[in-house]
Formats: sequence, C-alpha cells, structure tokens
Amino acid sequence: MDSREVMEIFKRTGAYLEGHFLFTSGRHGSNYMQCAKVLQYPEYTIEFGREIVDYFRDRGVDTVIGPAMGGVVIAYEVARQLGAKALFAEREKGVMTLRRELKINPGEKVLVVEDVITTGGSVREVIDIVEKSRGELVGVGVIVDRTGGKIDFGVPLKAVLSIELISYPPEECPICRTNIPLVKPGSRNL
Repeated sequence: MDSREVMEIFKRTGAYLEGHFLFTSGRHGSNYMQCAKVLQYPEYTIEFGREIVDYFRDRGVDTVIGPAMGGVVIAYEVARQLGAKALFAEREKGVMTLRRELKINPGEKVLVVEDVITTGGSVREVIDIVEKSRGELVGVGVIVDRTGGKIDFGVPLKAVLSIELISYPPEECPICRTNIPLVKPGSRNL
C-alpha cells in the first residue's frame, strides 16, 4: 500500500481528524489519526497487519506485544498472521506493565506493535518490558508514524504510513491561541 491509499482509508472511515487535539504524550496538534475508527473494519486491520508482517516475516518472531489500548487490535492481528503469541501491556498506577499473568520468556523474539507513534513514549515503555523480561527485541511495527520517519528505537521500524504531522508542547501551541477547543479523542480522558 502506498501512503495515498492509507490516507484514503483514514479519510473514508472518519479516522483522520482535524481540530485541536491533546495527545497521550501531552503535546498538542491540529491533526489526529484515530486508528480505532479504522480498526473497527477487519479488512483494513488485515491489510495493515499484512504490511507489518511482510516486513518482519523472516525474523523468527515468537511474540507480538502492543500497548493498551491502541496497540491491542493491530498487535493481535500481526501475531495471528505470523502464528505468534499476542500480548498487550497496560498501565497499572501509571506504569506500563504486563498483567493478567501474561509474560515474555527469556530469549523470546519479540515484535512491538502500536497504532500511532507521536513521540514513541508508549513504545519505549513496552520495549523496557521486553528488555526487563530478557526477550530479544526484533523490531517495531506501527500503523502511523507521525514523525515522518524521524523516530529511532535502535531496531528496525516498519510504518504502514509515515507522515510528519506537527505537534507542539502545550506552552508553545499556536492553536491554543484560537477559539478551537482542546479535545482528547484517544483512550484516556482529560
């Protein structure tokens, strides 16, 4: 898939939003990629998963893990296509962790998968879990890389869509000086 096709899917499903948004990272921006609106359609989830799987297919992935909530669906689909174990990490008292007796065994080859990367904070937290579990990180897969390819996790990265969408620290946000209300459309409330 090329970036034009991916953007068309986001627009068709109402997943590409314009306005004034607060991201999980705390930054503000005028564009939001609401992957949950795309992932409600299995045909797109399968297509996006295939893009990530094709890149990592020959890396011997044992486990795919995504941060809750955004990475859960796409991590599951990537794991399904790879025939791997699917895990998710979630926050407990503000710290990303494995719960529900889920675990990564030492030496397991692990692929971290996320829906959208803005600063990479959630992905880095999941990478820390992989490293503390003594798993072998083989790469990161993401549906949307908002940094336009500028992010570096020190491992191979596959983005279905790499697009530079500007975000601002709250104190420097020019949108805050307008009458456009700040919205947090993701999985965490303001």
